[in-house]
Amino acid sequence: MDLHKTVRIALFGNLRCTDMKDQLLELINFFQGKNIIVLLEEYMQEYLESQLDGSFDGFELIHDDNFSADLALSVGGDGTFLNTALRVGKKDIPILGINTGRLGFLADIAKNEIILALQDIFENKYSIEKRSVLKVQALDGTRLDSPYALNDIAISKQDSNSMIQVKAFTSGEIINTYEADGLIVSTPTGSTAYSMSAGGPIVVPQAQSFVITPVASHTLNVRPLIVPDDWIIELEVKSRSNSFLIAIDGRSKVLDHSTRLRVKKADYCIQVLKPLNHTFFETLRNKLLWGVDVRN
Repeated sequence: MDLHKTVRIALFGNLRCTDMKDQLLELINFFQGKNIIVLLEEYMQEYLESQLDGSFDGFELIHDDNFSADLALSVGGDGTFLNTALRVGKKDIPILGINTGRLGFLADIAKNEIILALQDIFENKYSIEKRSVLKVQALDGTRLDSPYALNDIAISKQDSNSMIQVKAFTSGEIINTYEADGLIVSTPTGSTAYSMSAGGPIVVPQAQSFVITPVASHTLNVRPLIVPDDWIIELEVKSRSNSFLIAIDGRSKVLDHSTRLRVKKADYCIQVLKPLNHTFFETLRNKLLWGVDVRN
């Protein structure tokens, strides 16, 4: 990233996190005196201007999703990263995740690594991973706000006392009938999230596949399934409550159980920026204790 020309950095975060406020100020102090314009939403700009007493004048306000940038910084946890990915959408802006939350699998830059990571980026010491995205559509025309998911699309029961039945199809052929508390369709990125907690496999980000994972299946011989990401998957739900919940990267909506869903790969990818020393397997070891023998 060339600092000889103006670099535009979009900054996203959640001010409810106390740690994040400290990291924001650290970032702005680092940007001070550099050829950088920082794009902010209004609430964040007001906060930073109140803290900086006008010492930084390189702010630009983000209006809705109409913005352009060379880099997006997500300051918070994985939820903040998912929201940032939603805001970036099809803009082809690489995202760097800075963790001020707990696990931080997507936002994997620790607070004490922020400045070193940015220095590496400005010296072009980084890689960019392209992450596939899911798109979901309700075939009865029901509007789904923000129908794109970097992690997963989850179907779950609304009535806590009964299971639901989900039939999954591709190309007119039934894949399986799932009697369970729910069903998850995840990307490789989402394989280490809800899907993994439901017993799904870990999938490397470069794999061109999706994972279909039942949640608390009532049939013991049903297991998670890895399918090609060029499949179009249709889901048909039956529920005693005549409704079900759909969660698109955690954004929930109640749908009538007559609503048939179509899930497919979106026509764009999310670019995730990584310093060269941050690899997928290193993150697995650091965050999930992958392969660690706790007896030693």
